[in-house]
Amino acid sequence: MLGILVSTLLIAILVNLFLKKFNLPTIIGYILTGTIVAYLFGLHNAVHNKDLKEIAEFGIVFLMFTIGLEFSFKALMKMKKEVLFTGTLQIGITTLIVVLMCIFLLDYPFQTAMIIGTALALSSTAIVLKTFNETREINRHHGRRVLGILIMQDIAVIPILLMISIFALDSDKSIAYIIAETLLAALALITLLLLSGKYLLEPFFEHVSKSKSDELFVGSVLLIAMGASYLAHEFGFSYSLGAFIAGMLIAETKFKHQAEADLTPFRNLLLGVFFITVGMQIKFSLIFEHFFTIMILLPLLLGLKYLIIYAIVRLDDSKRVAFKTAVSLVQIGEFSLAILELGRNNNLVDPISSQILIVTIVLSMILTPLILKNLSKITARLIQENNKDSSPPLWVDADKSGHIIVLGYGSLGQAVVKELKQQKRDYLIIEHNLIHFNKGKQHNEAIIFGNAAQKVILELVKIQSAAAIIIAIDNPEKLQLICEVINDLTHNIKTIVKVSKPDELSDLALTHVVVQSTEVAKALVSKIKDL
Repeated sequence: MLGILVSTLLIAILVNLFLKKFNLPTIIGYILTGTIVAYLFGLHNAVHNKDLKEIAEFGIVFLMFTIGLEFSFKALMKMKKEVLFTGTLQIGITTLIVVLMCIFLLDYPFQTAMIIGTALALSSTAIVLKTFNETREINRHHGRRVLGILIMQDIAVIPILLMISIFALDSDKSIAYIIAETLLAALALITLLLLSGKYLLEPFFEHVSKSKSDELFVGSVLLIAMGASYLAHEFGFSYSLGAFIAGMLIAETKFKHQAEADLTPFRNLLLGVFFITVGMQIKFSLIFEHFFTIMILLPLLLGLKYLIIYAIVRLDDSKRVAFKTAVSLVQIGEFSLAILELGRNNNLVDPISSQILIVTIVLSMILTPLILKNLSKITARLIQENNKDSSPPLWVDADKSGHIIVLGYGSLGQAVVKELKQQKRDYLIIEHNLIHFNKGKQHNEAIIFGNAAQKVILELVKIQSAAAIIIAIDNPEKLQLICEVINDLTHNIKTIVKVSKPDELSDLALTHVVVQSTEVAKALVSKIKDL
């Protein structure tokens, strides 16, 4: 087993290094790794292992958790049109058309047609949101439309699974009983999570933060994400739905940015595992055997979903937004694989049809990151720019630029901020000490809680587009670490730092350094004029 793990890691690294030369996304590298490993070690059937499936699914769980962190319930309510109207309409129309095609063209029974129709109506949350997070498209107007539809699709998995349970119903439970049981479970789950989030979450994280232990904070974030997922699963829902709600609950607290920074490495690692399991399902023998069927089915499904989504979004939005939204969601998603597998296990979908559809789905997922990486270029070539299409971003600070980032809100940081206010400069503070953070909040400062030594936190505050970064931290070791992280992002050309002694300069690759003096705060701010 260890040999397989080492080989998989080696192959994944080599494949992705090769693909990076052609600017191809890591998602494709992971899928290709899965295919290579499956043939190299004969692991095509290992993908059906329950434990491996659950581990891989937690990549999507953590992805949905971090997406939830970007939203509060207020933000979600503002998106009710995208979620409830657009998302529901897309799922309903796509399912209806596919069901009619399956019944009248392929002579499938109604139950089989419904399972296939609902499966093909879903898109890939994992691929689309991961790519959009990397390209920051998630912050744009079309990103909001895409996210709204994906949230509705994720919610729709619940009634789809309920439908399959009804189709495979034993005589001991009635349909009415199953529906009532599901509704009560949903009510209990949401009530429990909301009450926990409102009364327990913030005090819990405050106690953890006061320990000043990074390990405890990371463990606490994992506990919340995995605990909410487990709770949702125990109530009969998907892991990812519980994680998404947990993320939105933490988004209401001051710890959201640090929680996202801490969970990102786990999310990326497990998403890699998920995409490897997707690649393991590719069988070239099956592709060659049903080559013409797959080659007809793939563009037919992609084209159908494009037309449906484009038409729905175009009802109340511009051509560019409708085009970008439709192109982003034409693929079929990871939950579709699980739905087809469940249908096959309950003898509701025949094995050959299931395998053909699975290969078609995987191929559509492979094409998606290639398209999404070049979405803006494709749109610019096909659709002319229109001023009406320049929709505002979802978050107010999505296009923030020219601001000053102040790291630390101790006595020096407070003095720096005072000087910035006098100069009427736009600034944003990052503080990892809870006492200093609360003080900033009391003064109504633009401040977030987070560890400035983490790249994710710095990227969240748009460090690349900032006018300058002022480091107002006294700890020499932490100062060195922060400068190294900032150097990776900006090459330290915009970094201003205070040091206690001139000999501390030797290890810092900086062009703007102020040696401590009685006027240190004014001197730090004055350096902005040099940038």
